[in-house]
Amino acid sequence: MMRVGRLFALVLTLAAPVPLLAQGQPMTGNVVAPTGTGPSWTAGRAQVQRWSPEQAHDWYRRQPWIVGANFVPSTAINQLEMFQAETWDPATIDRELGWAASIGMNTVRVYLHDLLWQQDSRGFTRRIDQFLDIAKKHGIRPTLVIFDSVWDPDPELGAQRRPLPGVHNSGWVQSPGRRTLVDRSQHKRLLDYVRGVVGAFKNDNRVLMWDVWNEPDNPGGGSYNPLQLADEQKMIEQLLPQVFATARAAGAKQPLTSGVWIGDDWSPTSTSLNEIQKIQLEQSDVTTFHDYSWPETFVKRANQLKGYGRPLICTEWMARGNGSIVDMILPIAKRENIGMINWGLVDGDSQTRLPWDSWERPYVAHDPWVWFHDLFRADGTPYREPELQIFRELTGRGTPATAR
Repeated sequence: MMRVGRLFALVLTLAAPVPLLAQGQPMTGNVVAPTGTGPSWTAGRAQVQRWSPEQAHDWYRRQPWIVGANFVPSTAINQLEMFQAETWDPATIDRELGWAASIGMNTVRVYLHDLLWQQDSRGFTRRIDQFLDIAKKHGIRPTLVIFDSVWDPDPELGAQRRPLPGVHNSGWVQSPGRRTLVDRSQHKRLLDYVRGVVGAFKNDNRVLMWDVWNEPDNPGGGSYNPLQLADEQKMIEQLLPQVFATARAAGAKQPLTSGVWIGDDWSPTSTSLNEIQKIQLEQSDVTTFHDYSWPETFVKRANQLKGYGRPLICTEWMARGNGSIVDMILPIAKRENIGMINWGLVDGDSQTRLPWDSWERPYVAHDPWVWFHDLFRADGTPYREPELQIFRELTGRGTPATAR
């Protein structure tokens, strides 16, 4: 078997280097409110500004190499089940974040939901606080996602449905739901949620970043019909800059971002960016993106985004059947100092070990020949131990986990 170190050397010859990011001057003391020269937005009476590229690089250099996973505990099918009082499961969260830390992860990307805030803002805030305490115990600073436009467009509080046999992410829900999104009378409530949840943790060093909207131009996914109502995208075009502005006006000391995910040209000179992508790239303090493709595509996209002059973090990656694999992608990202947050930590009710095509062809008789996402089985044993060893070697922080 090829030693991991030799494998890295081979991998690093597969793609042309991404030119190194520009560097600003070191920052001293704690992270402070941005005072850069980026575009300004008005939210209420507060004048707020995007971080300058120099501030973004100052912040980024103060972090370890950012590595983590998109996280929902194996006992939850979606973000509602993760954070609702009736299904809140801190013991499983503690155990599974311990496995993340064992391979050197220092962040997890976690989704919140506007309905949880509407239902019981105090209880929801307490559970977020408890989650952050658990993460801190393991040396993990979460990235919190405020809104999400992927999968089930009609979320409901209460007991969540059980996983569809053999189907990828069959219970994940959007926030806000599509009917809320197209109802202008609901927009104040949505912005109040942004103001409230960001305001509650605006100075909290346990929070790494705010991802204000996951894939806002995604038409939905899955088998939901219709995928979108009329004017959903136009509503998001109007709301997204308001969400950025509201989070800034709430006093967030952490960087704000929203990651681009679709299209072939994300460069500053591109003529194919849609309006939502333009807002994402113009308003994000740090540039984030999703890429589930081959290494050459990852490198191409990183090169395009480097033109914005800000730190790069890939907030979704790793789809083994698509060519996005740990063995090849992670060493490239380490070399180029691109933060990496793969999809999935532990196999569970989200069933993201199964590929996207399971929506058309459910894997009910047998699993696919290779897992799509996720790194650990539900008992803590690795899906592929060599992958975990790559994480440990590249982060220099991990230790072998003991299944519990």
